[in-house]
Amino acid sequence: MKHLKVLNKYFWKYKWQFTLGVIFVAVSNYFGVLSPRVIRHSFDLVKDNLACYSMFSGFELQSSFYSLFSSALLFFGITVLLLAVLKGVFMFFMRQTLIVMSRLIEYDMKNEMYDHYQQLSLSFYRRNNTGDLMSRITEDVSRVRMYVGPAVMYAVNLLVLVVMCIYAMLSVNVELTLYVLIPLPALAASIYYVNNLIEHRSEMIQKKLSELTTSAQEFYSGIRVIKSYVQENQILKFFESESEKYRAEALKLARVEAFFFPLMLLLIGLSTIFTIWIGGIGVMKGQITPGNIAEFVIYVNMLTWPVTAIGWVASMTQRAAASQKRINEFLNVKPEIVSGTENGMLLTGLVEFKNVSFTYPDTGVEALKNISFKIKPGQKLAIIGRTGSGKTTVADLLVRMYDVTKGEILLDGIPVQKLNLAVVRKQIGYVPQDVFLFSDTVENNVGFGADEFSRDRVVEAAANASVHREVEELPKKYETIVGERGVTLSGGQKQRISIARAFLKNPQITILDDCLSAVDAKTEKDILTALQKLLQYKTSIIITHRIFTLLDFDNIIVLAHGRIAEEGTHAQLLAKRGLYHDLYEAQKQEETTSREEFKV
Repeated sequence: MKHLKVLNKYFWKYKWQFTLGVIFVAVSNYFGVLSPRVIRHSFDLVKDNLACYSMFSGFELQSSFYSLFSSALLFFGITVLLLAVLKGVFMFFMRQTLIVMSRLIEYDMKNEMYDHYQQLSLSFYRRNNTGDLMSRITEDVSRVRMYVGPAVMYAVNLLVLVVMCIYAMLSVNVELTLYVLIPLPALAASIYYVNNLIEHRSEMIQKKLSELTTSAQEFYSGIRVIKSYVQENQILKFFESESEKYRAEALKLARVEAFFFPLMLLLIGLSTIFTIWIGGIGVMKGQITPGNIAEFVIYVNMLTWPVTAIGWVASMTQRAAASQKRINEFLNVKPEIVSGTENGMLLTGLVEFKNVSFTYPDTGVEALKNISFKIKPGQKLAIIGRTGSGKTTVADLLVRMYDVTKGEILLDGIPVQKLNLAVVRKQIGYVPQDVFLFSDTVENNVGFGADEFSRDRVVEAAANASVHREVEELPKKYETIVGERGVTLSGGQKQRISIARAFLKNPQITILDDCLSAVDAKTEKDILTALQKLLQYKTSIIITHRIFTLLDFDNIIVLAHGRIAEEGTHAQLLAKRGLYHDLYEAQKQEETTSREEFKV
């Protein structure tokens, strides 16, 4: 139960619903416990008056006696029916409070987990796969809900009913009650033993389910690659193998439960046998009436489901404990990126890196080594370098996806760690190298980063990103659903929609990370022309492996192996005839070759 202690805050939050539910449980069981007493009186009434009825055979009094006898039995029947109705009504109220409470707790838990997920840094998502994240917020939370709802409800119902039934039985005959309760210690011992097996099996099942979900998620995301390389059969065999492992673990648990529940019924059946045997001896000795035997049999049957439910409740509790343990593992992860307290600051666009070094925490790869540069408000900086030189890391550090290992990053002269994270990110427009579009309309994808937007602003941003004409050719234009990750669009269209998203946001600082790699030369020229106009008074950082001569950069940094190899303007770097010059010449040669091939 130690893993489930974290749920106490929810029980406290919904204490009134829980308290009301317990009251309804008690009232419902009270009416249920009264029924056997009524049946005992009716049973004894029949036994005691049947002989009298036979004695009046042949007399007119027999019909009067029959009428009175029938009226009494009808009264008892109506009373039993009324008690059953009242029990059912309060049982309905019981479910409406406790089960609804469990749904509210499930809602709160999912929101808490989702909020916590969003606060965790990129390194957390590098260590954990999406399928496992989804499994914990869906399957695991669902199993915990079964504990806070049905399991708690039946546990309270069991406790209340057992107390009421045993009290009623003891008030009739102590000896008979003790005999009836003899199987219960064996029941408790078997539950203790089997629950350990259930807990182990449940944890293994959840682990296998998480692995299965992860595999399915990866296969669906990579379906293009799977089909392109004709790997459907191999993937199917792998998935069948994983499913077989899950099936094997599920069957192990099913075998334990298949043995558990019949054992419960066997022990309850022994109680019924003891009731009839010991009760019959008591009737012969004149200690109890036949009606008491009927009453005890009903009490035993009333206890059958709750006592049998001990195993079911225990199984749900153990599964919930295993699931909550998995949930707690993620909830206990502390966010590595903590927001500063400096709020309401409007950035002017002054950016400064001071001796910044960064090593990725998961791989130990040193991406940046002693990087220093300064961008004044309104200036444009180009960061150029080959793949793996550390260009994207600069962007990630500036928006605080990670924190620097050494040195510091200043925005308007203030370390980024001291600034409110949300305030800073709202004033930075970041177009990442790995473009991501949501399964939503084109309009909503373009306007994703803005608090509010109009269709005119969306169209203007799309036009500046040279994608408006192509959007107009889509079936529903800006209302077209782009599919998961923008699967219905080409790579260039996705890049330009992502650029339009940054344009619409109109940030003070713009970061474009190699976002023109999938567009043709003419489109690139159109976008760069729009960029020259839109970024005229904005601080901008263009990260690329290409050299853009159409943009007038105030400074260009050439990165190599995580260090600044060269720095200066376009003309200065060409004059140095170093790495930048080599990249420029290679690019010119490539463009010349491409034009000649196109002519041919």
